[in-house]
Amino acid sequence: MELRTAFLLIFVGLCQPSLQHIFLSKFHGNHQRQSRSWKELDEKYKYEIKTIDMPVDHFSFAIKDTFKLRYLMNNTWQKGNNAPIFFYTGNEGDIEGFAQNTGFMYEIAPEFGAMLIFAEHRYYGQSLPYGNKSYSDINHLGYLTSQQALADFVDLIQYLRSKSEYQHSPVIVFGGSYGGMLSAWIRMKYPHIVQGAIAASAPILQFTAECEAFARIVTSDFNVAHRNCPKLIRKSWNTISNITSNDEGKKWLSDNWKLCQPLKNESDVKQLKSYLEDIYTNLAMVNYPYKANFLAPLPAYPVNAVCKHLTNESLADKDLLVAINNAINVFTNYTKETRCLSLNDSTPQLDAVGWPFQSCTEMVMPLCTDGVNDMFEPNPWNFDEYSKGCIKQYSVKPQPNLACEEYGCSDLSTVTNIVFSNGLLDPWSSGGVLRNISASAVAIIIPESAHHLDLRGSDANDPYSVVLARKYHRFFIKKWIKEYRKRGETYY
Repeated sequence: MELRTAFLLIFVGLCQPSLQHIFLSKFHGNHQRQSRSWKELDEKYKYEIKTIDMPVDHFSFAIKDTFKLRYLMNNTWQKGNNAPIFFYTGNEGDIEGFAQNTGFMYEIAPEFGAMLIFAEHRYYGQSLPYGNKSYSDINHLGYLTSQQALADFVDLIQYLRSKSEYQHSPVIVFGGSYGGMLSAWIRMKYPHIVQGAIAASAPILQFTAECEAFARIVTSDFNVAHRNCPKLIRKSWNTISNITSNDEGKKWLSDNWKLCQPLKNESDVKQLKSYLEDIYTNLAMVNYPYKANFLAPLPAYPVNAVCKHLTNESLADKDLLVAINNAINVFTNYTKETRCLSLNDSTPQLDAVGWPFQSCTEMVMPLCTDGVNDMFEPNPWNFDEYSKGCIKQYSVKPQPNLACEEYGCSDLSTVTNIVFSNGLLDPWSSGGVLRNISASAVAIIIPESAHHLDLRGSDANDPYSVVLARKYHRFFIKKWIKEYRKRGETYY
C-alpha cells in the first residue's frame, strides 16, 4: 500500500493534492542512503542473497531481454524434502528492508520447518531490468506493472520447485501493504501455484473506496491521542498561509523550522504543506506500540508523542507553528541527529522511485479530503487533473479500472485461501477487505493495529488483538498445508 503506503506529490510533478497520491511516496527516498541503512537493522533476520534471470516481458513470444531479479533465502529451519516455502511478495522498495521488518515469517519458520524466500519487485532495490537506464525511457519503464511482477514471482516459485527436494512443496505467500495486494492477487490469479496467502493491510478495494475515508482514519488516530490535536493541525494550514504571505514570514518559518532550503515562493509553501501531510499520514501508518525504525526511527505510539505538543486549543499564529514544529520533530528528528529539515525526503529509510509511474498507470487510488471531517485542507479528487499530470510527467494516461478488471473488486466470490488482515488504526484499512468472502477467504480485524503490525516480529508490547491475529494466521497456514498434502497423496 510498502500497499506507503505516503505522500510526496511534488516529486511526481502532478497537479493534485498530496493526499490524493498518499500511496506514492510511502517508500520514497534516496536509494543510496536507503541501501546503507538496511545494514543497521536487526542482525537476527539473516538471509542469503541470490539472483535469477527473468524475462523483461513475460507476455510476448518475441525475443526477450532478461535481467537479474534479486531474492533472499533462509533455509535454516527447513525440514526434509517438500518443506513448505514461505514466500514474501516484494513491495515497492529494496527487498532487504521488508525482510528486516517481517519478523513473523522468521518466527513461524521453525514451527513449520519452512524455507523463507523474499522476492524483490522488479524496478526496485537492485532488480533493475535496464540498470541505470530503467527509468530514463518510457519504453523501458513500461514493463513496470503488477502483472509482470507476479509473473516474476511465479517463475521464481517454479524454479524453486524444479529442484527435486521442493517438487511438492506447498507455497504460502506473505505480504504487507502493496506487497499484501500482490500476495492476494497471486493467489487469485495463480491458485495452482500458490496454496494460500496472508495479505496484511492490503488495500485491494481502494480503487473503488470512498475517497475521503483514508483521511478520516488518519484524523481519528490523532483525535484518540488528544481531542485538540487534529483541531490544531487543521488550524495550522491557514496559519502557515498567513505567515508565509510575505518574505519576512517565510524567513521566520524557514529559520525557526531549520529548513535546509528556505521558503522563497508559493510553490515552496505548497511543498511544505505536502511534506506535513506526508508526516501525519506516515505517523498514523506506523503508530506501533514500541520503538521502531520502519519509515523513520520513532518512539512507541508516535502519534501520542506528536500530540503531546498539540493539546492547548488556544495556540495561534507563531506559537502554533512552533508547537507544530516541535510535534513533527518526533518524526523528522527523534534521534536528534538531523541538522536541517529537507522537504524533498519524508521517508529517508525507504525507496520507491518507481511508484509514481505505477500510480499513473494501473494503481489509481482516489483519495481526497474535505477539511471538515478530517484535519487536512480541502482537496477534492479530480481524475482529469490527475491524468494531465501523469501525461505531462510520463506521457501515459492512467487506467483507473485496470486493477479491478485484472484482479476483481466488486465480485470476489471465487476467492479462496486468503487471510485479509487489517488494523483499524491503519488508514489503508479504508480500502481493505473487512468482511469474510468465503469459509477460506477471511477478514481479520485488528482493532489496535497500525499498518501490517501483525507481520512484524513479536514484541512484549503487542496488543492482544495482534497476538490473536498471528494465531489465526498460523491456524490457516496449517490448514492450507494439510489440505494441499492431502490432495497431493492422490497424485504423487
